[in-house]
Amino acid sequence: MPRLTPIDPATATGEAKELLDGTRAAFGMTPNSFRAMANNPAVLKGCIELSSALGTALTRKLGEQIAITIAEQNGCAYCLSAHTAAAGLLGIDAHEIDHNRSGESDDERSAAALRFALTVNAKRDGVSDNDIAAIVAHVALNVLTNYFNRVAQPVIDFPEITPRMAQAA
Repeated sequence: MPRLTPIDPATATGEAKELLDGTRAAFGMTPNSFRAMANNPAVLKGCIELSSALGTALTRKLGEQIAITIAEQNGCAYCLSAHTAAAGLLGIDAHEIDHNRSGESDDERSAAALRFALTVNAKRDGVSDNDIAAIVAHVALNVLTNYFNRVAQPVIDFPEITPRMAQAA
């Protein structure tokens, strides 16, 4: 059961309605996570703007791989499910997605980026090298959505994936 009542896009008003309408136009649906964030439109707007600002800093594939890695490490079933679904739509196969959950990849460059993302998330260290700033930003975006969704507990509206850390507990 969600901890935050999701905002119904059909009855939303003001900025929440505008943001939810934009989300539906972009995704073809309004994910429950965004409906929960719409309780405070500034949170939803910030998440959308950060995601948009990252734009093409990384390929969509690597962005989804990082999202899967960080969602797994943070134990966020909602984000893990959503980004696994998105990765599948990008053509990332189940074997690679399974590796990504552990911060691994069959591709050496992706594996290095995922290991780095895990390190940033685990140690929360600042990194000054401009070449890796985009990865740090993707980690930050995913930490934001992971923490928000772990607290808000929106109903997962994607094929559900349970984080391994939850299975072990």
